[in-house]
Amino acid sequence: MKKIIYTLCIVMGFCACGTTKKQPVEEQPVVTIQFNADSAYAFCAAQCDFGPRVMNSDAHEQCGAWIQQKFQQYGYQVEMQKADLKGYNGTILKSTNIIARQTKVEGQKSKIFICAHWDSRPWADNDPESANWHKPVMAANDGASGVAVMLELARLIQQNDSLNIAVDFVCFDAEDWGIPQWDETGNGADSWALGSQYWAKTLAANPSTQNYSYGILLDMVGGQGAKFYQEFYSLQKAGAVVEKVWRAASAAGYGSFFPMKEGGGVTDDHVPVNNVANIPCIDIINHYPDCKQSSFGPTWHTVQDDMQHIDKNTLQAVGQTLVQLIYNE
Repeated sequence: MKKIIYTLCIVMGFCACGTTKKQPVEEQPVVTIQFNADSAYAFCAAQCDFGPRVMNSDAHEQCGAWIQQKFQQYGYQVEMQKADLKGYNGTILKSTNIIARQTKVEGQKSKIFICAHWDSRPWADNDPESANWHKPVMAANDGASGVAVMLELARLIQQNDSLNIAVDFVCFDAEDWGIPQWDETGNGADSWALGSQYWAKTLAANPSTQNYSYGILLDMVGGQGAKFYQEFYSLQKAGAVVEKVWRAASAAGYGSFFPMKEGGGVTDDHVPVNNVANIPCIDIINHYPDCKQSSFGPTWHTVQDDMQHIDKNTLQAVGQTLVQLIYNE
């Protein structure tokens, strides 16, 4: 997954002389529906039980069928959006975006979607041991955690159908086939987020099907010690959604996991959603400003991205924040 953090220094000259007072923010009622981190953890482990979900592998196909079945079990209509996509090195990737649509939408005024990628990185190219650079990543955090949170949300929505909005889910494929650090021959410009690029182009070509108010991308939402800073492109393209989510985190009691600080710009699935599909979409993604291994944490693109490094507290913080958000819409 190519995620590049940019250090951005923006001088806001008008801030010092502004005199307009902000209106007080109305407090949200606290939602009593509880996200179950144990359930999300089990969903994460179930994906890892298939092994690394690397493109064109048996584990990838088997896990995709399992994800489809779970969303259907929770009352969702599932489309398996298949496409042959070309990787950075010319490899044809048998890609499947898993699109789960909520069927009970009577009386709901708007629709949003929550998304994550479900494929595994084929190469642990950020591992501290060079012997591991060509090994696949288990992707417990970088992939499985986001899908796990979405599956638990789908289960809760089925049990608590009092939403005023419709919530769809999209599992993007072929996100993590981007050019590895050890390969200097390929073209890396558009080699990442291939599944979301395809999804966004398809949606843009059929604008009548685009009825989403906004989207939320979940990426690496189960890591130990994770914090979720406000990603720059999310602020730029969907600032109002960032405000909604961070307010929900505070109301749910998880403001410490969602600092009111910018974490830089990240190349991720939300970029084509914003730029191609023209849907405001934010990225909830972990940021470790003091980690020498990577600002995405010590397990990012290493063989250590496994279930031993998944924290239920992090899953709970993200999941309950989203419950607080969607049930207050």
